[in-house]
Amino acid sequence: MKLIYAILLGFLAMPCALADGLPDLGDVSQTVLTPLQEQRIGEEIMRDVYASNDVVKDVEITDYIQALGYRLAANSSDNRQHFEFFVVQDNTINAFALPGGVVGVHTGLILATDNESELASVLGHEIGHVVQHHMSRMAAQQSNDMVTSLASLALALLVSAANPQLASGALAASSASGVQKQLNYTREHEQEADRVGLQILSSAGFDVRAMPAFFETLQKGTRFVEGTAPSFLRTHPLTSERIADVKGRVEQMPYHQVADSQEFQYVRAKLLATLGTPRQAVELFQGNLNDKKYTNEAAQHFGLAQALLRDRKPDGATKQLAWLRASAPSHAMVEMLAANIEAARGDAAKAANQFRAGLAKYPDHRGLIYGYAELLLAHNRTDEALKLLSEKLPLYPDDAYLYELQSRAYTIQGKDMLGHQAQGEAYFRRYDLPKAVEQMELATKIGDGDFYQLSIVEARLKQLNQLLAEAKKIEKNK
Repeated sequence: MKLIYAILLGFLAMPCALADGLPDLGDVSQTVLTPLQEQRIGEEIMRDVYASNDVVKDVEITDYIQALGYRLAANSSDNRQHFEFFVVQDNTINAFALPGGVVGVHTGLILATDNESELASVLGHEIGHVVQHHMSRMAAQQSNDMVTSLASLALALLVSAANPQLASGALAASSASGVQKQLNYTREHEQEADRVGLQILSSAGFDVRAMPAFFETLQKGTRFVEGTAPSFLRTHPLTSERIADVKGRVEQMPYHQVADSQEFQYVRAKLLATLGTPRQAVELFQGNLNDKKYTNEAAQHFGLAQALLRDRKPDGATKQLAWLRASAPSHAMVEMLAANIEAARGDAAKAANQFRAGLAKYPDHRGLIYGYAELLLAHNRTDEALKLLSEKLPLYPDDAYLYELQSRAYTIQGKDMLGHQAQGEAYFRRYDLPKAVEQMELATKIGDGDFYQLSIVEARLKQLNQLLAEAKKIEKNK
């Protein structure tokens, strides 16, 4: 987080432009946070995100939220803005946006939404905060105390799941007056993010009625209810005026009935299967099926299979898989489930066959790619793993975990130079330049590669050292 503080606190030396209302997007905000500065902050935040144990690592859940986020972002007014979406393992209903297009979504939010349009409405709202540069605009409009509170807020949002006490302390570190000013402007920003998010929602083809519907759900029973928590903890103050404003806008827009994607239903079921004890999760889905309490029957069978796997009952999961194969459309997540069932049985040959069959249908599904590579490595089939990874890395050239798997395979084979090189590329994609440089330096010293391989590593090391020097220069200056 050092770079975040360096850049944000560096604003103290800049003149602050004050305004009675919200400034027009552009000049005022960009004198405080340039696009490059926002990008640097976003990269630093993502480095912490990748290292956090509270971020969901399940690639199917991550890929779903990223695909949904990118679909919405593509319909925003700023098509040059880079975005990073991730999921936080936290049962509270929350989502947040930070500089650099970083958007976090709590698992509790995904589970609280009744349909995909409701989830999309929250993501659209957060994208609205990003494209309107609200953190920059707040810094431009407020005093030096406000800038300090922004730094504290960024830290608190990232650490809240792991350490609520630390998060509260970070927020409390700001002066009361600075936080109150932040809250006042945040209310205006929230309304603006609503308006921008609503347009994004409509342009992306979702049901715009979902936004006021979900707001009303929040108003009835969450921590966003106005007056139920100290003001400095209300990062998304929800008011009756906001709901009325969104409702009024929705009434002017055309009506579209939108069906949920099967990914949304399966992701929610997968998350539900992780709640409580394994037995409780099984009983939840069995009860829903028995009582016909569902909007999507396939998701209930899918969730029950996941819960049964968690309860170490692969035979029961197989019965649910059979229902899905017979009664639901083909889906990559079902193929992944089938492979996991065979792996849970300990039948590596059948699991491998299932992964291959799944990849034949869905060659770009990262869950299947990860699972098959992990299975191959677990059984020392490193040549096959490296062949698979070389085929799939061009599909996902920025995927750090694929490089980590590659590094593991090379290390098992005793090819240490290539192992360090691949690990260095993984660190680079996790925005950890110092560790990337360290791994490339180790690669140059191993000496077990040929001249061509060593030349590639040395050239990459030179490039990474230049990037690291630039980053250190920015941190020193700010």
